[in-house]
Amino acid sequence: MIEVQVVARHNEALDICSYELTRIDGQPLPAFTAGAHIDVHLPGGLIRQYSLCNHPEERHRYLIGVLKDSASRGGSRSLHELIQPGARLHISEPRNLFPLAPEARRSLLFAGGIGITPILCMAEHLAQSGAVFELHYCTRSRERAAFVERLRQSPYADRVFLHFDEEPETRLDAVRVLAAPNDDLHLYVCGPGGFMQHVLDTAKALGWQDSHLHREYFAAAPTDTSADGRFAVKLASSGQVFEVPADRSVVQVLESHGIEIPISCEQGVCGTCLTRVLEGVPEHRDMFLTEAEQACNDQFTPCCSRSKTPLLVLDL
Repeated sequence: MIEVQVVARHNEALDICSYELTRIDGQPLPAFTAGAHIDVHLPGGLIRQYSLCNHPEERHRYLIGVLKDSASRGGSRSLHELIQPGARLHISEPRNLFPLAPEARRSLLFAGGIGITPILCMAEHLAQSGAVFELHYCTRSRERAAFVERLRQSPYADRVFLHFDEEPETRLDAVRVLAAPNDDLHLYVCGPGGFMQHVLDTAKALGWQDSHLHREYFAAAPTDTSADGRFAVKLASSGQVFEVPADRSVVQVLESHGIEIPISCEQGVCGTCLTRVLEGVPEHRDMFLTEAEQACNDQFTPCCSRSKTPLLVLDL
C-alpha cells in the first residue's frame, strides 16, 4: 500500500476528470509499464482499478482518468463527488494485465471513450521507442473525448485519428483499418464492451490471429442470472465442502466461513481472485481469461463465475 496525495484535478471532457497523484513521503513512485493500472482504495472500503495514463518513465507522479459512470457502483461517483486536490488516498503498486507485445513491430491502438487511458500511455511509449503505430480514438461526441489537446500537441499527432459518432464523416471504418493482418502487427483495444467486440469481431473476420489481439475490459457485460442454480465447492487442502446458493458468489460463501480470497473488481475483469480448479467444470463469466484459457477449465474467477457441474474442487 502506498499513501498518495491528489495534487491536481482537471476536467478532461464531459464527465471525465484526471487526478494527479504523488507520494506523501516525497519518494519516487514504483516504475510501471505501458498498459498498467493501480488499485485505488476509496471511502467506504471500495477498491477500484484505474489505468495509468502518464508517460511510463515518470516516477514523480501517477495520472489516472476517471469517467463518472451513470451505472457506477460507487467508485467513480466517489472520486468525482468527494476527491479534491489535497485528499489522501491509498493505492497499490502498478500491475500490468494489458502489456505491449515485445515481438510486435507495428501496432494498431483502438480506444473507446475512457478506454483512452491505457492506450494513451502505450502511445507515449511507442512514440519514444520509435515504433510504428496508429491510434484510433472513438467517442460519441467531441465533448466526451478526453486528453484531445494532449494528443494534438504530441510528437505523434499525425498518427492519431479521432472518430465521433455524431460526425458521420469521421466514423471509424474498422474493415479498412484492419484489412491487412500481418505477423508483425498487433492490435490493442480498450473501451466499452460493444465497441471492443466490434473491433475484435471485425479483426477475426479478416483473418487476425487471436494471439495478436489484446484487450482490456473496464467492466463486465450484464449477465442473466435468472437460471442460476446451486452447486458446491470443495477445498482441496482441508476437504471442506460449501454449498453456493443461486444468489451468492463463491467468494461470498467462502468469506462467510472465514476463507478470504483477494478480490478487487468483483466483476471478473481484473483477475485478482483467479483460482485454480482441480476438478469440475466452471461456468466462466469473466472478461479476464481468453477463450482458450477458459476452455482449459483449470482456473476461474470466483467473484462472478459459477459451475456447470455439481462440484468444483478448488486449489485452496
